[in-house]
Amino acid sequence: MRQYRADLHIHTLLSPCGSLEMSPAFIVETALALNLDMIAVTDHNHTGHCKLIRRLADRKDLYVIYGAEVTTREEVHCLALFDTDDQIDSFQDYLDRYLPEIPNRPDYFGDQVIVGPDEKIVKELPFLLTNGIDQSINEVEIQVHELGGLFIPAHVDRMMNGLYYQMGFLPEDLYADAIEISRFTSEEQICRQHPELKKYSLIQDSDAHYPGDIGRVYTILEIEEPGFEELSQALKKEGGRRARLLC
Repeated sequence: MRQYRADLHIHTLLSPCGSLEMSPAFIVETALALNLDMIAVTDHNHTGHCKLIRRLADRKDLYVIYGAEVTTREEVHCLALFDTDDQIDSFQDYLDRYLPEIPNRPDYFGDQVIVGPDEKIVKELPFLLTNGIDQSINEVEIQVHELGGLFIPAHVDRMMNGLYYQMGFLPEDLYADAIEISRFTSEEQICRQHPELKKYSLIQDSDAHYPGDIGRVYTILEIEEPGFEELSQALKKEGGRRARLLC
């Protein structure tokens, strides 16, 4: 096994709270400059830049995971990660079906734009992406797994949109492939506060919305090579693979 650096929670300029500097090309160039081996594109409730970023990283030493940061009905943030075009297309249909049609106010919340390879705007999304979709955390988890994806509650220790702050507990019937903790805590601290997390693989990611945050923290994957199946096995601690935190 070799060690690879993975930042599995990165936003593009599509997220209304993200910097307009976070273009697909910029993210790929920055990830390569920081020697990241794997990234996941996780805009709020949308997958619009996933395919472009994978194309831009093609034939470079950077593996791109498709994804989204879903806001559930309980206002909990969760990462949904996928590998194929069919999976991400089906998941986008799901998100479109349950996102409330509340108009975005770019002057207040920020722009929600999709750009092409030339970084020119090709589409502006009308409905605010940061709203909770009309699906519970359990319903989102079931949908992700039915499509063959990975489901990871995001920054569970954070006060805003973290699972423990929003719900107060980790549902016993929730099947999580891993648990993401914020960069403001450690494995020792979070497991002391929530001993039930000891059975999960813990990951840390940048949750980057701005250029300087990409790769600020990342997870070490001990795997054979970057890839979705290798990531899945590492999170499940299979075949000698594992995910571990920097400290």
